[in-house]
Amino acid sequence: MNNPILIYCYDAYCGWCYGFSPVIKKIAANYKDQLDIEVLSGGMMIGESKMPIEKIGPYIQSAYKRVEELTGIQFGEDFLWHTANPDKSDWIMNSEKPAIALSIFKEYFPEQQLDFASDLQYALNYEGRDLDDDEAYRHLLEKYNIPSDEFYSKLKSNDFKEKAFYEFALCKQLSVDSFPQVLIQFNETRFYLLAKGYTDFETLDKRIQDVLTEINNIPQT
Repeated sequence: MNNPILIYCYDAYCGWCYGFSPVIKKIAANYKDQLDIEVLSGGMMIGESKMPIEKIGPYIQSAYKRVEELTGIQFGEDFLWHTANPDKSDWIMNSEKPAIALSIFKEYFPEQQLDFASDLQYALNYEGRDLDDDEAYRHLLEKYNIPSDEFYSKLKSNDFKEKAFYEFALCKQLSVDSFPQVLIQFNETRFYLLAKGYTDFETLDKRIQDVLTEINNIPQT
């Protein structure tokens, strides 16, 4: 029997997902033999929802402090410069490109998809890299030894754009309307919602243990 799947629905531009990264990485490490990990990009800021930093910067300026207080994560000065000086920044918060990048990465190293998603958020929220800019990914290609020519060709291909938009649709199908969100999929029809919004490690760990206990008690057919 295959392992149940831990589904992590996140968005590269979600500040609470950035704060949640250490929690979900610790969970993944602790349950690596019991659960398979799947990261889905949620498409939080696409279409009419994508937004110039000029519009959302003032909100982030107040909201990031709450994320830091609750999660212990730190936002970097280079990122915060853009939120504090939105009139001087040309950033567009657009979830599409980082979602395409993640779908490409999954083809190379599916077992490290959570690490890559976390790296994307660190690149944005700490290092202040513009994820709507192709060059924002180059240092990660070097880190994971991914051929840059191949990656950038795929980044502009319809195939991987379709994969990203499939993930957006899948999140909607799973009734995911906020991030982060964590579920366990036992089979084609049975899902367990474990976390909706930031959840600390102890709480999430206990919920996973309870679900795995329930799953193990389901009669085999």
